Amino acid sequence: VQLVESGGGLVQAGGSLRLSCAASGRISRIDDMGWYRQAPGKQRELVADITSDGSTNYADSVKGRFTISRDNAKNTVYLQLNSLKPEDTAVFYCNAAIIYYTDSGTPVALRAWGQGTQVTVSS
Repeated sequence: VQLVESGGGLVQAGGSLRLSCAASGRISRIDDMGWYRQAPGKQRELVADITSDGSTNYADSVKGRFTISRDNAKNTVYLQLNSLKPEDTAVFYCNAAIIYYTDSGTPVALRAWGQGTQVTVSS
């Protein structure tokens, strides 16, 4: 199983970016998917997550500015980042709760992480 992120970059304050994260490999089902971020010298924190039926949850610091969505047919989760601030500068990681079945039919649950994509917001 692999998660591949894209869409990061350098943007001025007030600008927008759209991050994408596509899951591939042996996947039977994906439950919740989410985005985390880690700024230099800080712990990784949850930005937003979304369940398989579309229920969303956001960190207070991004409510009203960021929007998480997913395309279940493409095993892809998105994060639209609007009204970006310099304090949003961080490496953004996607995360997914994945279920697959072994050849013998045994279900296996794992939580996969992407490699991270850098978002830099200049003032």
